[in-house]
Amino acid sequence: MTFTHLLSAADLSREDAVRILDTAEELLSVASRPIKKLPTLRGRTVVNLFFEDSTRTRISFEAAAKRLSADVINFSAKGSSVSKGESLKDTALTLQAMGADAVVVRHHHSGAPHRLAHAQWTQGAVVNAGDGTHEHPTQALLDAFTMRRHLVGGGAGPLGGKGQSLEGKNITIVGDVLHSRVARSNALLLDTLGAHVTLVAPPTLLPVGVDHWPVQTSYDLDAAMEKSDAVMMLRVQRERMNAAFFPSAREYSRRYGLDVARMNRLPDHAIVMHPGPMNRGMEINADVADSDRSVIVEQVTNGVAVRMAVLYLLLGGAAEEENE
Repeated sequence: MTFTHLLSAADLSREDAVRILDTAEELLSVASRPIKKLPTLRGRTVVNLFFEDSTRTRISFEAAAKRLSADVINFSAKGSSVSKGESLKDTALTLQAMGADAVVVRHHHSGAPHRLAHAQWTQGAVVNAGDGTHEHPTQALLDAFTMRRHLVGGGAGPLGGKGQSLEGKNITIVGDVLHSRVARSNALLLDTLGAHVTLVAPPTLLPVGVDHWPVQTSYDLDAAMEKSDAVMMLRVQRERMNAAFFPSAREYSRRYGLDVARMNRLPDHAIVMHPGPMNRGMEINADVADSDRSVIVEQVTNGVAVRMAVLYLLLGGAAEEENE
């Protein structure tokens, strides 16, 4: 492993990324066992440090840590000392005093996980679970894992594309790129894995500097559909918008929403994805979200396996290598 924290998808080499995906493939079977537990991280403590609400991500990390037999501490900023003015540094030092081996942090400010890791306020591994509009690397990993199982692994077969990257695959990411940490992490990771990424969005929802990302951009969703192996719809993040980025919800849905007619333009093998939560009827039609092409529910299942793999490799795997 060439990393001690997971702060950005850019931290990962192709070898690192494939190793995480391969490890997740092995751990995915744990979910189907009568007893969904492995003793790998027994005696380790994982802290979920969430300064921003996200039930889906927190529960996924909690399930991942518990399935590896780690002790889990869930810390929410609401109702804590943070709401009374305690700084990130003081909170981190408190958690370190409690013996945190890994800190999974979600923060509304971009760069907070980097600060936590590089200021050495904690001796444990730091995992970025989403920071501002910056990155969400484990979401990108679970997305890549899902793509690999369907596009390389032969319809999520027993090998699940093990040992393979996504070389040459065409991935289209659609919607509110400007406010999406998922889009940035996916762009970086998918490029590392050899895929070709196209961002489709209104000009107002593409960030400044996107021309420096390893992607192509387009304003025409219909043209992008026909060559896509996977299309990922992004949630329109109205809570982050302080201006009118498009004329109306109806107009946005007409030009950039995924309905059945648009879905039918995809190649037969292509899959439909969404990081969730969805605005049904806005960026994605309900019939599409519930269709056979949709792997949205599978993404949630895969998220636990991928986060198990990340925690194992940062904690359990590293410890085993030290003892060899």
